Amino acid sequence: MFLDYAGIRVTNLPKAVRFVTKGLGLEEVRRGRAAHGGVWVLFHDRRSHQHLELNWYPKGSKFATPFVAGEGLDHLGVRVSDVAAAGRQLKTAGARLLHQFRWKGKIEVAYYEGPDGLWVELIRDSAA
Repeated sequence: MFLDYAGIRVTNLPKAVRFVTKGLGLEEVRRGRAAHGGVWVLFHDRRSHQHLELNWYPKGSKFATPFVAGEGLDHLGVRVSDVAAAGRQLKTAGARLLHQFRWKGKIEVAYYEGPDGLWVELIRDSAA
């Protein structure tokens, strides 16, 4: 298991992307749209090799919760070889399963909520 990235919830995606690329100097790696209509953008720091993900949720999305400036940590993305086993480990430590997505019978991605509402996204590492 390793921490892959931190996801930050933003209210204005174009402004946030400009800040991350121009201000912090990170490189946009890829972006996508979730089934609920939200958009995510993944960035990479060439020097530290760390990743940052911006997450924008449209009004009406179940993830578009009230926003308070400075409280934008959305979730931590963690790569694991076995999502189910890592999920059991999180549950033993007090987390609860929120959502999971399967592909060809295997759990590929799962979201757990830990203490103080911190979400952890478990992502199956196909390289493991």
